[in-house]
Amino acid sequence: MALFDMPLEALREYLPVLEEPADLDDFWRETLDRARSQPVLIEVDATENGLSLVETFDVSFAGHDGAPIRAWYNRPAGVSHDLPVVVEYIGYGGGRGEPLERLAWACAGYAHLLMDSRGQGASGAGGHTPDPIGSGPAVPGVMTRGIESPQTSYLTRLLTDAARAVDAARALPGTDGRVAVAGNSQGGGLALAAAGLVPDVDALISNVPFLTHIRRAVDITDASPYQEIVQYLSVHRCAEEQVFRTLSYIDALHLGRRATAPALFSVGLRDVTCPPSTVFAAHNHYGSATGTPPEREMVVYRFNNHEGGGPVQQRRQLDWLRERL
Repeated sequence: MALFDMPLEALREYLPVLEEPADLDDFWRETLDRARSQPVLIEVDATENGLSLVETFDVSFAGHDGAPIRAWYNRPAGVSHDLPVVVEYIGYGGGRGEPLERLAWACAGYAHLLMDSRGQGASGAGGHTPDPIGSGPAVPGVMTRGIESPQTSYLTRLLTDAARAVDAARALPGTDGRVAVAGNSQGGGLALAAAGLVPDVDALISNVPFLTHIRRAVDITDASPYQEIVQYLSVHRCAEEQVFRTLSYIDALHLGRRATAPALFSVGLRDVTCPPSTVFAAHNHYGSATGTPPEREMVVYRFNNHEGGGPVQQRRQLDWLRERL
């Protein structure tokens, strides 16, 4: 893909006008208070993973409105002291798969909680968490499920699960209370949102994040998953105002403004799935609602699409997080 968005110099200065709903904080306070009315951990069971150097626990925790959310909890085998934990979120359509698929964080010496995405998991090794709540008319995928209001939106449930995963990480045996949130694409957007919804996390790693500056993304890319919104509105022609009002509550651009943790972002300048301007908007506004914006860094991959920095960025993450945890 050729370069299609703003020049890099303009991206570094890009601060779009915000379209936050007036009751954004009240909405999320009520949503999370309701979720937190129940104990967070449901089950933590040791499970065989076929590995000698990493031990795995099959975790269920209470997400949005108490619905059980599955996760893998990996730790370096034989380590008895408490560890900081990396909470990782998964890209669009993926599931937690098998516990041996994502070993870097545990092998680097961290506890690692990998959250399953409710109602997703149709790719890779699959997922194990249903979404028990129905939906009105929607296109294939999850972007438009329940999009009639923020109260019914699938994305509200998913972001609530992401925040509760941080609560679960802090409650797990063998963790010391320090939490980093991390992810790629949808996972990067969930990590960014979680850092704003639970603003006392210790670090954020957000690679090529999805779910940021959503209105612009819908306008400038033909790629899915943002194209799901276009398809929905091409049929529901009078729903534009309500759809974008709903999306304004879950836009990680808005939620990330409330974060206080040091942050490492990355972007691919040829990314048509999560256009560069949407990623820079999230980075440039990050922490701006807190009065004193926290440390933040953007790593730019000039010749990459949505794969971003891949293993090069993963190694950079390990070095960056080691300095902060």
